[in-house]
Amino acid sequence: MTTTQIKNDQLKTTIFNILGGIAPEADFDTLDPNVNLQETLDIDSFDFLNFLIGLNDELGVEIPEADYGKLVSLNDIVNYLMVRLA
Repeated sequence: MTTTQIKNDQLKTTIFNILGGIAPEADFDTLDPNVNLQETLDIDSFDFLNFLIGLNDELGVEIPEADYGKLVSLNDIVNYLMVRLA
């Protein structure tokens, strides 16, 4: 397994841990990584903001409000974070 893959898997685990506190009924094993996360998990904008704050707390990545629209799917979020954590 490559370092990038390990980092990717670690990021997903962190994301799922934070989302699990917001959407405890979510089944992350069946989550399509390309779909709209908010719609699929039925989380509102306030919960999504709490998720982004959780990412900042856990990873130390500041996500400016201008970038919120770029973070639609799981893959979008992982790719965004991978660049900022590199």
